[in-house]
Amino acid sequence: MKRICVFCGSSPGSNSKYAKSARKLGETLTASEITLIYGGSNIGLMGEIANSMIRRKGEVIGIIPQVLVEKEVAFNHLQDLRIVSSMHERKALMAELADGFISMPGGFGTLEETIEMLTWTQLGIHEKPIGLLNVEGYFDRLCEFIDHMVSEGFLVQGFRDMILMDDKPDGLLDKMIQFSPPQIDKWWMDKKG
Repeated sequence: MKRICVFCGSSPGSNSKYAKSARKLGETLTASEITLIYGGSNIGLMGEIANSMIRRKGEVIGIIPQVLVEKEVAFNHLQDLRIVSSMHERKALMAELADGFISMPGGFGTLEETIEMLTWTQLGIHEKPIGLLNVEGYFDRLCEFIDHMVSEGFLVQGFRDMILMDDKPDGLLDKMIQFSPPQIDKWWMDKKG
């Protein structure tokens, strides 16, 4: 893997361990010579991971829609800051450039991006690994809900199993490197009858 897209909060969150973990992830990616692709912001966890990589001379590609540039949250000092016209274009370019995805703690945007990439794997649009960096158990309840989807018959266990999770960046990277996409037909339920 040469490029990993990281989805994370534009807020630092209420626990200082989130920012510490973002810095550690930046350090881990740089040490592994992996380019960071992220939302192009200079604030919150996004700013933390980007700054961590820049301090270590890591490569960073920021992708940000014009509407957020106008709100003055763009990391204008990046060597590679790509300004796009919409959130949709941002996600499409991130997905195109990345070899895998890591989600850190964040809000609606982070959750939406994570679920969309999982859906794309499920539909066979891409076969890239998706990992949750589970800082302080942040994603535990999300995974409980996903397990509920399985138990209620809305999600196949094989698709649940494609969600990689670790509380340490290097452990998560190892899992992503070893990932093989599920070989399951999304439309399995319709074929039963």
